[in-house]
Amino acid sequence: MDYDVKDINLADKGRLRVEWARREMPVLDAIRERFEKEKPLKGLRLAACLHVTTETAVLAATLKAGGATVHLCASNPLSTQDDVAAYLAKHEGIPTFAIKGEDGDTYYKHIHQALDVKPQLTMDDGADIVFTVHTKRQELLPGVLAGTEETTTGVIRLKAMAQDGVLKYPIIAVNDAMTKYLFDNRYGTGQSTMDGILRATNRLMSGSIFVVAGYGWCGRGLAMRARGMGARVIITEVDPLKALEALMDGYEVLPMSQAAKVGDIFCTLTGDINVIREEHFLLMKDGAILSNSGHFNVEIDIDSLTRSSTAQRPIRDFVEEYTLKNGKRLYLLAEGRLVNLAAAEGHPSAVMDMSFANQALAAEFISKNHGKFKKQVYPVPLEIDQEIARLKLAAMGVMIDTLTPEQEKYLASYDLGT
Repeated sequence: MDYDVKDINLADKGRLRVEWARREMPVLDAIRERFEKEKPLKGLRLAACLHVTTETAVLAATLKAGGATVHLCASNPLSTQDDVAAYLAKHEGIPTFAIKGEDGDTYYKHIHQALDVKPQLTMDDGADIVFTVHTKRQELLPGVLAGTEETTTGVIRLKAMAQDGVLKYPIIAVNDAMTKYLFDNRYGTGQSTMDGILRATNRLMSGSIFVVAGYGWCGRGLAMRARGMGARVIITEVDPLKALEALMDGYEVLPMSQAAKVGDIFCTLTGDINVIREEHFLLMKDGAILSNSGHFNVEIDIDSLTRSSTAQRPIRDFVEEYTLKNGKRLYLLAEGRLVNLAAAEGHPSAVMDMSFANQALAAEFISKNHGKFKKQVYPVPLEIDQEIARLKLAAMGVMIDTLTPEQEKYLASYDLGT
């Protein structure tokens, strides 16, 4: 079996960590048990480009249990957990191509190695594998039935491709499932991003001025966690509705040009490019911390930060010090990449349980219904969303009400008013 991991001897350590994660993933565990019996993915070749973490290992094993042939590569050069990659290769028999800290050439080589399975289904986190198929591996296109996409940034890219008429196969936007973005994006990103910033810096949050760029679901989650730890939170936004929501949620709302002057810690979560750029760096306090929890390392303009600096040095793990021409020092975390996965371990297993349950059930849905799709981006079917929520509630020991026949009739009628 072909694989490329840092050290295959880390596999036993990885096995224990995956076992720990699986304890908090009862929904995916229930799906795996059913998949083992029914084999709904039998014969399906699947190339996955995801963060190679303990939770991803549980998903990959679930897909394999369903009968799929799975090849896995990393969706970010700094997010791989090397012991987990080794575990997948050695103990699960899943060809895995991922090394934490891999350079750009290795990153794309690994994507091509995952694609060598000649996939019928792609599973993506950021759309890099889809884009590679469309640009570098077009010979694979006739065999691809459909794909899934895990994150906001990837969905944005894929919808743009569909809008321009260049998307060559249909995509299920797993990111847009309510059991994904309401929980993973908000609670998962909120907690794991704060975890990454704290591990990298060991700075006190209480009393600090914390600037969150973007008040989508990820930004909401981080703002909530920062305020909960005693920080004074400022939100920057370009969307007037989200800015108004942030204001009514009790946060201060400023343009970045003003927030840059007062912030102690900055984190971007927008999915857009150059959110913090040269004119902002020059306004910042000496010692300001810059981080990103959007998918790609483009939200902080690192090129202009480098040009504005006279010196640069690593000062802690995942912390790079830039001395600006004005003498101030700024600190960039995790090379501007996802701080929650580069400097920490990513989302807690309990929340990824729902996100990856969506991936597994979307794969099953595609295997049964691929002939019905056009070359567009589709939402996860509502019945899958609701089934995952039901399974999660049951696993947590929570019961809810059901409608009586009288209530169902009332909700379906129009003639029962006052």
